[in-house]
Amino acid sequence: MYQSQTVIGQTLGSKDDALENYAWPDNDLHYIPDWVYTSQEVYDREMELIFRGDTWNFVALEAEIPNHGDYKRSYVGDTPVVVSRAEDGSINVFENRCAHRGAEFCRESKGNAKEFVCPYHQWSYTLKGDLQGVPFKRGVNKQGGMPRDFRNEDHGLRKLHVTTLNGVVFASYSDKVEPLEEYLSPEILEDFKVTFTGKPLKILGYYRNELPCNWKMYHENLKDPYHATLLHSFLVVFGLLVAGNKSMMFADKVHGRHGIMGSAKSDDLYADVNPETKKEMRSFHEGLKLQDERFLHFVKEFDSPWSVTMDTIWPNFIIQREMNTLGIRQIIPNGPNSMIMQWTMFGYEDDDEEMLRHRLRQGNLMGPSGFLGLEDNEALRFVQEGVRRSSTENSVVKLDADTIGTSESLISEAAIRAMYKYYREVMGI
Repeated sequence: MYQSQTVIGQTLGSKDDALENYAWPDNDLHYIPDWVYTSQEVYDREMELIFRGDTWNFVALEAEIPNHGDYKRSYVGDTPVVVSRAEDGSINVFENRCAHRGAEFCRESKGNAKEFVCPYHQWSYTLKGDLQGVPFKRGVNKQGGMPRDFRNEDHGLRKLHVTTLNGVVFASYSDKVEPLEEYLSPEILEDFKVTFTGKPLKILGYYRNELPCNWKMYHENLKDPYHATLLHSFLVVFGLLVAGNKSMMFADKVHGRHGIMGSAKSDDLYADVNPETKKEMRSFHEGLKLQDERFLHFVKEFDSPWSVTMDTIWPNFIIQREMNTLGIRQIIPNGPNSMIMQWTMFGYEDDDEEMLRHRLRQGNLMGPSGFLGLEDNEALRFVQEGVRRSSTENSVVKLDADTIGTSESLISEAAIRAMYKYYREVMGI
């Protein structure tokens, strides 16, 4: 479903004007300059050219707003928005900024309302973001008030274009962005539909945490199977992602902006890793055992060769399918040196009680303190501190050096290079 809505135009200066002082080292994708992660000027242009540019941004699941009047606070880049289901069933996305004096009028994370009223001067808006009421619009005793030519329809909230696919809601500032299914690319769309089949979803809960790192580092982290085979003891000991397993790191063939990291767990509970490979992995600990082996029981429920997939959909959306725990992550940039991660865990409405308990049990893999998420959070903090404080100017991404994009090896940084090739084109760097 595509709902075409009006977006007020925004005049941008030349990309070259803002970024004229930034040049990629030797025009070489084997290096990433530190200022990509630390510059406020670069960050500001990312918000304009990427998040408010020709992209589809995840904003909500339809299961979060099933009824008329339901709403949810969300973000497009660092811009607060409201996702609302109107009386006619349509889904609307508009900026959480009163057209009068700019106050964030919606303060609750989610709820149900008949209208939105700004707490400052009580301007009121419909569930579609149209201005419907201005107190003392004609003044008092024929004094004050708005000019006679003031028209409510000229002062609604800034609206975004909206599209949905199998229960997932996306929004865009652009009226030039391609249809969502084309935007995703055929391979990403195929894996998207493995998780989002169109079956009704059941929301199981939320996590939310701040990471002291640049937002792009999270994309890199999920396009970096190299670290997954080294950093995460849980992954390698229990065979969820191990060098030598059937695995893949895919980057979309058109732009290289989206990706899929996939791995197939063997039937054995503990990884069967040959001695030479173990020598390369300091995170492999022979003595780690599960007290409750149900924790990693895998019920095959999807038509997919992979037991683990992480889909990164540019610029703010991650789909996680880790065994039988299902979730999404929304990246919310928070300045050059910080980001917010919003996690939403879910199952399906037709899950029986046993599967529901199983998903909740395995959900301990994920989240800010999950058996896997915890190590990533620390590692990304260390990287941001390094690039922000050191005198070195570049990071090195030379693994699998001759490849850009999809790689048959887990010991590769090819998908990271593909992402930055696309990033440079969009940013004009």
